[in-house]
Amino acid sequence: MEENILLVEDDLEIARIIRDMLMRNHYQVTWATTGLEGWEDFKIANYDLVIIDVMLPEMDGFSLCKNIRLKSDVPMIIISARKADGDKVKGLGLGADDYIAKPFSMLELKARVESHLRRWRRFQGVPKETKQTSYEHGLMVDWGECFVSLQGNRIMLTDKEWELLTVLAKHPEQTFSKEELYQHVWQQVGLDGVHTVTVHIKSLREKLQDSVKTPRYIQTVWGKGYRFIGDMQ
Repeated sequence: MEENILLVEDDLEIARIIRDMLMRNHYQVTWATTGLEGWEDFKIANYDLVIIDVMLPEMDGFSLCKNIRLKSDVPMIIISARKADGDKVKGLGLGADDYIAKPFSMLELKARVESHLRRWRRFQGVPKETKQTSYEHGLMVDWGECFVSLQGNRIMLTDKEWELLTVLAKHPEQTFSKEELYQHVWQQVGLDGVHTVTVHIKSLREKLQDSVKTPRYIQTVWGKGYRFIGDMQ
């Protein structure tokens, strides 16, 4: 079966060269020209590898890389004309598996694609982690069925509340700003995002019976955002 690759590149000439090379090597290729388009494509299909340019309209490559890594372990290769060590460190720190500076040869890109896909195939053979996670004080999250229970009683969350909980709980102790949460969950950038996140976090806390002053699950990091502090049983 052909492996599916998402290419996010706004330079039409470079994108066509990369796409044609991949297709000649029997890969299926989806090509997006903006960061937001790439994010939307990623959410509606399954990919085996993602290639991302840094300088993208609507959502830059670093933000796209971070959003994808929050959702998936799929291999990601950043391609960029920015060669500074700081940019490379930032990209790899956000979850990219590789960083290739432009200009590069198609032979080099092909070799790196093949290398990361081999690792991805091996990773896919590893048994998946449990679909349920239980935390102290009675919280249980069923990742497979997408529901939450507290003390054995099922809690009805809205789609956005579930997505917020998922981002936070799957990255325990990691602090997310309100802007980051808004961008990841709502896939938008805007001034109203901070207030929107605040309202939904408040509702989520109420449903989890989680106190702001003595939190069991969602902690406010003043001046920075929120993080998940629930202790697994």
